Amino acid sequence: MDFLSYLINGLGLGSVYAIIALGYTMVYGIAKMLNFAHGDVIMIGAYVAFFSISDLGLPLIPAVLLSVAVCTLLGVLIERLAYKPLRSASALSVLITAIGVSYFLQNAAQLLWSSSTKVFPGVIPSGGITWNGLTVSWVTMITISVCLVVMTVLILFINYTKTGRAMRACSEDKGAATLMGISVNRMISITFAIGSGLAAFASVLLCATYPSVNPTLGAMPGIKAFTAAVFGGIGSIPGAFLGGLLLGVIEILARAYISTQLSDAIVFAVLILILLIKPTGLLGKKLREKV
Repeated sequence: MDFLSYLINGLGLGSVYAIIALGYTMVYGIAKMLNFAHGDVIMIGAYVAFFSISDLGLPLIPAVLLSVAVCTLLGVLIERLAYKPLRSASALSVLITAIGVSYFLQNAAQLLWSSSTKVFPGVIPSGGITWNGLTVSWVTMITISVCLVVMTVLILFINYTKTGRAMRACSEDKGAATLMGISVNRMISITFAIGSGLAAFASVLLCATYPSVNPTLGAMPGIKAFTAAVFGGIGSIPGAFLGGLLLGVIEILARAYISTQLSDAIVFAVLILILLIKPTGLLGKKLREKV
């Protein structure tokens, strides 16, 4: 029964990683760049939700919607100011810029709200459902449910809407998409907007599980979510979902049965092992480069 409890808790944590990883994998799939500032957008979303609930007195859903709106706008702004001028630059230049944006957001948060940790209000009731000695918390159930809904809506959007098909075309071949009348810049902006909006959802779910907010809140979850995206196959939406869930399960089981201190090391060791066996990730596709 303990194993089943750990497994469900791992799926709950993995659902948060999966939502964050979707933002990474969408940006990489379309813009072919790694947005390492994504974790800090999560941090901004957590602060917006925190102040909305504690200072403005907003209920949970309006606070989440406000956080989503702010993060979406921030994601578009970051893309326009920091990444769009580097559209034809080398991958290394874009990578360094992403790291710079990440540090800028962290230091801006420290200046605005200090580096002290704030306690996130309890927005989800404690307790849960107990069946045959197994207790599943409301936080875990809501987190898994939100992840499944987000994943379903995202797949439907990508596969069955005009904008989604245009995004897939840009992912396959930007030159051909441009010749077909698709605005690549607009598709990249939409991708950043969606990814940043998902980061806001993830920030609230993360703070509901670990109720603390500080300027470095998104650093480690961002790295782990990027690991999940690579684990599942960077650029693959189902891969990001699968990678996030597996990463959460591995982390919780490692904490429970091996060592709390070594759980992160074990997660990254499993990633290295998987990539040695399958370099493209679990669901990644091997791409052939044209000469």
